[in-house]
Amino acid sequence: MIDPAAQPVMPTRDPRSRSSRHILTALVENRPGVLSRVANLFRRRNFNIDSLTVGRTHDDDLSRMTLVMDASQEEVERLEKNLYKLIDVIQVEHMADQPSLCRDLALIKVAVSGENRREVHELADIFRARIVDVSSESMIIELTGEEAKIENFTDLLRPFGIIEMVRTGVVAMGRGEHTLEHDAYQPRAGVVGSRKSVL
Repeated sequence: MIDPAAQPVMPTRDPRSRSSRHILTALVENRPGVLSRVANLFRRRNFNIDSLTVGRTHDDDLSRMTLVMDASQEEVERLEKNLYKLIDVIQVEHMADQPSLCRDLALIKVAVSGENRREVHELADIFRARIVDVSSESMIIELTGEEAKIENFTDLLRPFGIIEMVRTGVVAMGRGEHTLEHDAYQPRAGVVGSRKSVL
């Protein structure tokens, strides 16, 4: 009989070291070069970023970034701390910490013919996608939704022949009353009303 006490004990893995998908949002000053500084941070720290989107907010002085990465909890926490070291970064939040909406947008140009045009059209209807351009040999379809929805749709379109595709990357926003706070933010000189981009 095998003594259970004699069995080797396998080391337990720290859950914080397991890699998983994370989404961070950040409010940054709307100044030239901010995106470059954030990208350099990723490069120096060797972070694996799946997608990065950035755009202006309702406030001309602020832009909002959404970062998607496969990383451990420890790596995400380290990234958040390093982002706060950049003078242009005002607020950073991990979207897993509260209920949130995450969306991606794709434009997909697919080959069509007289035989399969109706089938592609019906497939777009099922996924609630919009056909935004039509020619004799192709259609451009616009689809907005979660990443899994877009992946499933593109997989079904592949047999018809995807000519080209572009995706915006994920954007995220907290549900309900939750917002990225920036009440204490005071624009620095040269920022107010500049309408410059973060590029």
